[in-house]
Amino acid sequence: MDTSVIVILVIAALIVLAIGVYVIRKRQAERIEERREEAQGTREEARATERRAEQARLQAEEQAERARRERAAAEDLQRKADELDPDATEDAKEDARV
Repeated sequence: MDTSVIVILVIAALIVLAIGVYVIRKRQAERIEERREEAQGTREEARATERRAEQARLQAEEQAERARRERAAAEDLQRKADELDPDATEDAKEDARV
């Protein structure tokens, strides 16, 4: 083979190799960007889920507080009923006073 043909083949091989490296790096960069976008979406979803969980927690606390107030009101009414009821036992009346 002539030297110039060898040089042309080596140059062509280097060009093909350079194009291959460029394509591979571009694909890697695209995959990395896709993963970044997916991670961002996942983070946004996590924040939304966290907000919903916090809202649910606050609602549960409010509901528990309402339940405590209702229970206290019911106990007060029961004490009052026991105090008023002539048939209530003495233990129930004493419990109502306490």
